[in-house]
Amino acid sequence: MLIPKKVKHRKWQKGRSKKRTVETRGNYVAFGKFGIQALESKWLTSAQIEAARRAITNNLKREGKIWIRVFPDKPVTKRPPEVTMGGGKGPVDKYVFPVRNGRILFEIDGVSEEKARAAFRLAGHKLPFKTKVVIKD
Repeated sequence: MLIPKKVKHRKWQKGRSKKRTVETRGNYVAFGKFGIQALESKWLTSAQIEAARRAITNNLKREGKIWIRVFPDKPVTKRPPEVTMGGGKGPVDKYVFPVRNGRILFEIDGVSEEKARAAFRLAGHKLPFKTKVVIKD
């Protein structure tokens, strides 16, 4: 599971998701030849990133190289069940990465296009939004 080693602020405010905006950073394939791109905006947890990474690695049978282009650094807190109001903010439950439409999540190089598409199809099932495969021009 991916978690930050050290954070400046232990708890963050929630913020608002920019549903209709398109990502301006990290929206092109930079390292590999094939990439998987998000088509919706959602929070991506560290468990979902790890599940997608494992699906890609198992499908490729340790062939080629994989780049993970996202890192969950936003802490999300959660109060225990059946606790009354008051008493402050709860402890950090998980870390997420706020994904916006157009962000490249994973990249692959050193494999054929069919293998990359098959691996990204399996990884897309582990993610909470629709995705598409993009190829570097």
